[in-house]
Amino acid sequence: MIDGILIINKEKGFTSFDVVAKLRGILHQKKIGHTGTLDPDATGVLVVLLGNATKLSEMLMSDTKRYTVGMKLGFVSDTDDTSGDVKEAENEYLLSMDESERDEEIRRVIDSFTGTYMQIPPMYAAIKVDGKKLYEYAREGVYVERTPREVTIYKLNNTRIDYPDVSFDIYCSKGTYVRSLCRDIGEALHTGGVMSSLRRDVTGDFTLKDSYTLSEVQQRADDGTVESIVIPMDRILSEYSAGDIKEEYKKLLQNGNKLPLDSYETREKGTDNKYIRLYMDDSFKALYMKQGDSLKPYKMF
Repeated sequence: MIDGILIINKEKGFTSFDVVAKLRGILHQKKIGHTGTLDPDATGVLVVLLGNATKLSEMLMSDTKRYTVGMKLGFVSDTDDTSGDVKEAENEYLLSMDESERDEEIRRVIDSFTGTYMQIPPMYAAIKVDGKKLYEYAREGVYVERTPREVTIYKLNNTRIDYPDVSFDIYCSKGTYVRSLCRDIGEALHTGGVMSSLRRDVTGDFTLKDSYTLSEVQQRADDGTVESIVIPMDRILSEYSAGDIKEEYKKLLQNGNKLPLDSYETREKGTDNKYIRLYMDDSFKALYMKQGDSLKPYKMF
């Protein structure tokens, strides 16, 4: 079984679950997961966890993501993007302006969303309400009141306008629905707005340049080099110090017991002291949490 992180460049038309299912077939292992779901029409960076790396899921749910967004103004949709039932919307406000005034207003409104705001999720979302996913209600034609959620837009830049098409780059917090942002921008412009394209360029420390398509992974699997593109678990935890367990504490480590603070020899100092990566015989075995005068097991590998 392969343990580690694989960065996939998800292609349009695949769900995140499709990617995991295909990788299970390519790599011949069942223990595979992912962080940060991408919609089927979205492309770009999908972080896939292999083997024991699935235990790191919540640690890799990065707070920051960067997208390249395409938006079409003058339209509305039940899905807030062009994959749904798209209809023309009232657009007199923008059409009453000359081109330079219109483009300036579009840029002003887009920029105004920088910061924190309360966002209403789209009806077609996987959020559960009373034990049922929103998109299940939507498919049944049932409208559900959604609770606004706080999201943060760290930066909106590189706005490009070819009216009615607009594109921009966005840095945002996890939990941000870019489809909803496009809808909200359209409403603030007194016209409709739907997302026409979405590419995730960055999630946490992972970028498109680190990624591979499914066909590239298949090729690597066929020629026996797939493990060379898998990122080791301990490498993504490099902000934490690392230590080699002392001989007399090896059995305690193997059994996942608490350890004294002096149970290891420092091999590498990190910038974050919350956790310590512990190695035995040069093999990464566990992530321990410092707790008072001892070390408490956090993740065992």
